[in-house]
Amino acid sequence: MSIFGAQPRKVLALVCAACVAMLAFGLYLQHVVGLEPCPMCIVQRYALILLAVFALVGALLPGNGGRKTFATLGLLAAGFGAFVAARQSFLQWYPPEFASCGRDFYGMIETFPLQRAIPMIFKGSGDCTAIDWTFLGGSIANWSFVCFVVLGLVLLAVLLGRPQRVRRVGDR
Repeated sequence: MSIFGAQPRKVLALVCAACVAMLAFGLYLQHVVGLEPCPMCIVQRYALILLAVFALVGALLPGNGGRKTFATLGLLAAGFGAFVAARQSFLQWYPPEFASCGRDFYGMIETFPLQRAIPMIFKGSGDCTAIDWTFLGGSIANWSFVCFVVLGLVLLAVLLGRPQRVRRVGDR
């Protein structure tokens, strides 16, 4: 048995479903509530999409080897998403003295070469330091960090779990 007595395939499918639910909630906040995502929020969405895709592919693969490979890729995506969320949380707690509402994410990517745009994204703009929504005292970035860490721990448990033995007819 693997973690929580569940099969790794089912756990990966649940990770994918959790990512889809988080993405849907982000779109709800954007399109219904009216919150505009900052550059770091968009990068976190991309990390969630990657994590969902890796978990889905891992759940659909028949063997343990491929499943573990995609769980590892998902763990890397979760780690990257947690890093970006932690950086945004840090910027919210300790905003820079001179925060400007610079270019949006797509404007940075279109205007600057990638090697200049990526550091600009992680500096955070004035938008990244703003806290427009909270739940139980935590901002979106705080909760995003918690979710990435939890999903990463679940994937780590899948990776560290014992491979399941294939049962044959007549085995007890």
